[in-house]
Amino acid sequence: MNRREFLRYQAKGILWIIAGGSGIMLPKRLIAEPVSDIAVVKGAPAAATRAAVDLLGGMKQFVKAGDRVVIKPNMSFPTPPERASNTHPEVVRELAAMCKGAGAAKILVLDHTLAREELCLERSGIRKACNPIGKKMVFALSDDRFYKTTNIPAGKSMTSTDIMKEVLKSDVLIAAPVAKSHSSTGVSLSMKGMMGLNYNRRVMHWQYDLDTSIVDLCTILKADLTVIDGTRVLSTNGPRGPGKVLKKDTIIASTDMVAADAYAVSIFEWYGKRFKPTQIGHIRDAHERGLGRMDVENLNVKAIDL
Repeated sequence: MNRREFLRYQAKGILWIIAGGSGIMLPKRLIAEPVSDIAVVKGAPAAATRAAVDLLGGMKQFVKAGDRVVIKPNMSFPTPPERASNTHPEVVRELAAMCKGAGAAKILVLDHTLAREELCLERSGIRKACNPIGKKMVFALSDDRFYKTTNIPAGKSMTSTDIMKEVLKSDVLIAAPVAKSHSSTGVSLSMKGMMGLNYNRRVMHWQYDLDTSIVDLCTILKADLTVIDGTRVLSTNGPRGPGKVLKKDTIIASTDMVAADAYAVSIFEWYGKRFKPTQIGHIRDAHERGLGRMDVENLNVKAIDL
């Protein structure tokens, strides 16, 4: 039992003592249950996304009235949803709708695409899906004027990089990656996805150790909420594909990027095999550096089917 769970159970016990001594029956809503560390929902993309966030307390736990929100999906490739190289458009749209419902003043869906911006925004389906929420919301930013040089005080390998200015100005950062394999890091999930908010991601491949620099980056780009799209999993030939796509209809949500990524590694098949989170360099490093937890077997996981 971690500290947060202990405090909740302690509070629950005190309430029962008070109720028992006074003869008052407390309503069930006052008896707090432990908050889930990881929420897992099986179902259609939009409904499962909303349900997973609700299991964590709802979007208002993360977004307050007037907040500036950045949602970071994968939309780096000019490919349709069935290829599983980009986040499902309905997942992104539902997150944007929930942020708007929570009172966000500004919502941006941002990525630094690896292919032509306009093709990625069109063929991924993400811009079209989000248009009903806000027409000036989805952007692919590749010009250096949109970035600001930023120090990474806790960086072991990469101690400075150029980050999107809008991300630095945001109040809330939501990671919304698709679950996919990656030829260099084994998997590409929420932590690896933060590279799409960085101007020169190539330098992370050749100048630094890639896994270490991913963790360095996540010390300053630590998502407030992570929602992993496992509705389709690109289990081979990622990050672009085409590869073997597993239809899993699963959404994983957590306030802990490391835990969300670790759980995704543990439940899906990769390259025809099963892997442990300890086998993924950046997940192991992030756990050891205290950014989050990869010991998912010791976490409170709430799973439901819709």
